[in-house]
Amino acid sequence: MSTGNGTPAGGPRGSARPGYSVDVGVKLWKVSKTGRKSRPWRLRWVVAGRVHGDTSTTSALAESRRSELWQAMNRRGEAFEIESGLPESEVRAAVEAAEASDTEPPLRWFEFCRKYVAGRWRTSAAKTREGMADGLAAVRLAMVKRGDDTPEDESLRLAFRWGIVPANEGEDPPAELKAAYHWVTTADRPLSDMADAEVLEDVVYRVSYKLDGTPAAGDTYKRRRRALNAALEHAVATGELPENPLQRIRRKRVGSDDVVDPRVLVNAAQARQLLTAVSYVGSWDRCRGRRLVAFYAVLYYAGAPTC
Repeated sequence: MSTGNGTPAGGPRGSARPGYSVDVGVKLWKVSKTGRKSRPWRLRWVVAGRVHGDTSTTSALAESRRSELWQAMNRRGEAFEIESGLPESEVRAAVEAAEASDTEPPLRWFEFCRKYVAGRWRTSAAKTREGMADGLAAVRLAMVKRGDDTPEDESLRLAFRWGIVPANEGEDPPAELKAAYHWVTTADRPLSDMADAEVLEDVVYRVSYKLDGTPAAGDTYKRRRRALNAALEHAVATGELPENPLQRIRRKRVGSDDVVDPRVLVNAAQARQLLTAVSYVGSWDRCRGRRLVAFYAVLYYAGAPTC
């Protein structure tokens, strides 16, 4: 058996305790691309005949995860848990972390946002409230765990925005948002997950893009980022986070998909009149007149529709 890149996989390394596998071997498939917009890179592997998978926001993160699994399998000779597909060291670390947090459960994202908004709602103007709700709702989509029955992103966003309004606390959500509100309040991530590089990258994506996958307007991005940054600064001030992770991230510039609207172009008759008028410069500077005619002609035909 081999890894996806042809590297020999580790053979039997002895026995493993029940629920783990060492002799079946773990093969890693190459990272592939899915149709998802937020986490489009998929990694799959097999433990004792059981297929496991994970998705990432970038190819580099998926390859990094693949390398971690390969090293656990071949270099450290670890057994993998059949149920979760994770190396024994990761399972053990997760158990230790859970035991350490038993005394006080971690503050989750929704509860943090509800408390944060409640402290600012009364003294904030309507426009400030709108910007705060929109920015935190966009982030909500990255701070929720996904599953096969996860509600649509639009429903999650609306349920979150309804839930953080102080006047709605303790009230039953509208019928059309009930399922999404239950998911928002029970499947959300801890606030501390914001420090995870992969989660943070998804957070920045949600702030920068609309639900349909197109880039958000510059003003929308700035408003959302300001709202998120203010919330994270509050988390630092209250000791919930050691630092503001957003300060490490800058927005990636994206190319524009805009096309020229033919309605804003001059028509053919107007273009001929413009070029004729420009050519009059030749009456006193013939060379310059020809250059201007060529210059404006190129501008016109470059922007003109091709059909």
